[in-house]
Amino acid sequence: MEPERPIVLTIAGSDSGAGAGAQADLKTFAAHGVYGVSALTAITAQNTLGVTALAEVETSLIGAQIDAIAADLRPAAVKIGMLSGAEVIRVVASKLREHRFERVVVDPVMVAQSGYRLIRDDAVQTLIAEMLPLALVLTPNAGEAEALTGLTVRSAEQARVAAPVIHEMGPEHVVVKGGHYEGDAVDVLYDGGSFTHLSAARIDTVNTHGTGCTLSSAIAANLALGASVPEAVQRAKHYTTEAIRRAFRVGSGNGPLNHFYAWE
Repeated sequence: MEPERPIVLTIAGSDSGAGAGAQADLKTFAAHGVYGVSALTAITAQNTLGVTALAEVETSLIGAQIDAIAADLRPAAVKIGMLSGAEVIRVVASKLREHRFERVVVDPVMVAQSGYRLIRDDAVQTLIAEMLPLALVLTPNAGEAEALTGLTVRSAEQARVAAPVIHEMGPEHVVVKGGHYEGDAVDVLYDGGSFTHLSAARIDTVNTHGTGCTLSSAIAANLALGASVPEAVQRAKHYTTEAIRRAFRVGSGNGPLNHFYAWE
């Protein structure tokens, strides 16, 4: 039986502060009118000030969560977030192939906004080999693009150099995010043949916790709703920008976005 609304799966870590990770993903899905389901890969202890602890979920349980979703709640799109170890990456990639999930959006989470390392160094090559070729859309920020390519990425022009290098690793579309540059936030979308620049004025705020999770989840939600990749990325960019602009103060550090701004 077809669901009454699209289902979107997040495979990601849990953020106890609910600003990023699976919690941000589920909020984003709800805001887009799709039904969100989740498979947790890790549990983190964190708040707006940073991450204080992290524990991986057993790989057998990660696989079992994905199997349970596939058996009853088949997703129209999948968002991949934090995968902290090589074995976790392998089991998730195996399950994506086994269940033939489509419209996979991969956010290659490597370092938390506070600087806490979220992927082990020896897992990066596994991420490149196993996960990137399964991505319809890959959404690295500037630092992640640098880690993947070894290039310097500090501007939209340098992102245009890095994006084709990342594209050669397997993803169909690459969005190098520009939130860490000076000036306007310019994201560079590359499809293997052409570039699209998506620009938004930079917002002076500390409430940016979970921005990358939100953008990638919004892309997945829009893909599930039938948008093309360029449309999904553009809509997700607008949604994320407004969620930052309309954020309200939570905690004493980098606060979360306002995922439900349109409902207020």
